[in-house]
Amino acid sequence: MKIVVLSDTHMPRTAQDLPAGVCEEIARSDMVVHAGDFVEIDVLKKLRELKPTVAVCGNMDSQAIRNELKQKEIIEVGKFRIGLIHGYGAPAGLVDTVASEFTGVDAVIFGHTHSPVNITRDGVLFFNPGSPTDTIFAKTKTFGVLEITDDSIKGKIIKL
Repeated sequence: MKIVVLSDTHMPRTAQDLPAGVCEEIARSDMVVHAGDFVEIDVLKKLRELKPTVAVCGNMDSQAIRNELKQKEIIEVGKFRIGLIHGYGAPAGLVDTVASEFTGVDAVIFGHTHSPVNITRDGVLFFNPGSPTDTIFAKTKTFGVLEITDDSIKGKIIKL
């Protein structure tokens, strides 16, 4: 299974639409996961029209999104359990912060910092796709792809 992972799209403030590279990758994927900070609900609606989408709300999301989505989720893909949360607080130590929110997961997807993370710690993948529309806290715009097989879950950061 191939999952496109997004976070911190902040639309329409930072962009009017998703970058073409993101849309092309979504077309080749099985589903989309968004770790919050859509800002406006139209982005969520568009993603749901393209592919099955699982998402959580972030600290910058509108009330309409907060009414629609939870702050954290656990999804199951194959034999893997994946925690999904936007993140909160200072960027320094955010992996520890989001790790404390979940037990018994194989991966944690998060956002908030706009900077990509793809590390494994204590057997758990911590994956932040960065932002595909904003470089305020990062050098490049990025998004992520998770590739899940029967035996593994691997993340890849894609630069735009």
